[in-house]
Amino acid sequence: MYARDRALQMLGIDIVDVAPGFARAVFTVREDMVNGHDVCHGGLLFTLADSAFAYACNSRNDSAVALQCSISFTAPGRVGERVEAVARERALGGRTGTYDVEVVGPSGPIALFRGVSYRIAGTVAPAS
Repeated sequence: MYARDRALQMLGIDIVDVAPGFARAVFTVREDMVNGHDVCHGGLLFTLADSAFAYACNSRNDSAVALQCSISFTAPGRVGERVEAVARERALGGRTGTYDVEVVGPSGPIALFRGVSYRIAGTVAPAS
């Protein structure tokens, strides 16, 4: 998936770990990622969390998309900080799955994200 994920590549988001129902994504907050308050833009933190969620819910090679997501911001991210999003599957049944993602910086939690996935037809990796 990452080879086709140009948005993550452009933002410098790395997927560092994937296992069934689990994924970890990281980035370093750059100068061009801060908002008018000089902290990491919330939309970029959402994107980091959403990326970990996406890789976790597609980790079994069954294609899935986001059905619903929400985020609560708990602290700011600052320029130069390495920020990590860890997604964990909480429930999986039928065509849906529920995932919690904790976004953490060097001083602790930055955001809490919950995503619900919906399984669609197909697989992530093409059949060989």
